[in-house]
Amino acid sequence: MITPDILPILRCPSDGGPLAWAQPELVNCVNESINSGDARDQLDTRVDAPIDAGLVNQSADRLYPVRDQIATLVAENAIRI
Repeated sequence: MITPDILPILRCPSDGGPLAWAQPELVNCVNESINSGDARDQLDTRVDAPIDAGLVNQSADRLYPVRDQIATLVAENAIRI
């Protein structure tokens, strides 16, 4: 679980920049993209599982999925946004 005191410590595994919580609208958009089969990760693999939340990098081009309160902070698994 990511608590408010942990979030400032987390960094994007790809560019080293800070991460921020994705807005609910973005999470909904990503889930719609997942449901339609259009969501892809950084390796161009189709993302199948919906997300509960997400962490967005500073340039807002990738979202690290959060499922069951666990963030996946692996560069290759980030969803392209």
